[in-house]
Amino acid sequence: MDEGKTYILWYRLRGLGLLCLCSLVFFMGAHIAQRDSIAVSVTADGRELPVCCVQTDRKQAALTFDTVSGKGDVPELLGVLAARGVKATFFVTGEWAQTYPEEARQIAAAGHDLGSLGQSHRNMRELTKSEAQQEIQAAHEAVRTVTGAEMKLFRAPYGSYDNALLQTVRLSGYLPVQWDVDSEDWKSYGTDSVLREVAQNRHLGNGSIILMHSGAEDAVQSLDGVIAALQEQGYELVPVSQLVRWGDYHIDGEGRQIPD
Repeated sequence: MDEGKTYILWYRLRGLGLLCLCSLVFFMGAHIAQRDSIAVSVTADGRELPVCCVQTDRKQAALTFDTVSGKGDVPELLGVLAARGVKATFFVTGEWAQTYPEEARQIAAAGHDLGSLGQSHRNMRELTKSEAQQEIQAAHEAVRTVTGAEMKLFRAPYGSYDNALLQTVRLSGYLPVQWDVDSEDWKSYGTDSVLREVAQNRHLGNGSIILMHSGAEDAVQSLDGVIAALQEQGYELVPVSQLVRWGDYHIDGEGRQIPD
């Protein structure tokens, strides 16, 4: 079974069971030295939490695309985003960036966020700490070599996190990210279904992070309608890097990042 089919099968098996969780970290290099001076709390009831949504008074939300196999209609998605004046976040694997370097460069050149799904889109909960670190670092180097971008955002393949992985992600200098609105475009139920799952989602609100997939059957056809519906509701769509807080916050039990 190829990577794309495995990816969709995993989501079908998980169904609606994925829960959005939240957290925050600082990037490598110069930011590492600042970590001790920034107040954060990333646990709730003993659980480590990734970032999924943000408490904010601003009516902002973030569109994100998991990009794993094939070109994923990336040029077409970029065209729709450009026409609507929207910046988004594309989570990619290192292998994808190496296989489709032109598309990866187009994402970066258009001013969108690039985030990591690891090097090969493996379920990283099944890896040792050392193996997980290698996946994260290999992806970072691959994307940097292809695009020049220094990624700061990480999303676990299949949304599958545990405490050990989250600790490894943070120690690797990444911000772990999840979502609170799932478009369910991976189900291939059509554009009306995608629009309904996003625009009428009970979790949709200020600070939401919306999950879409660049390889989904209805991705391009759905995107313009999704953007239009969100903008009609008054949402400004921004990249994840602009939505989140980078210090002085805590996370509640629902995975919401709350300013201190």
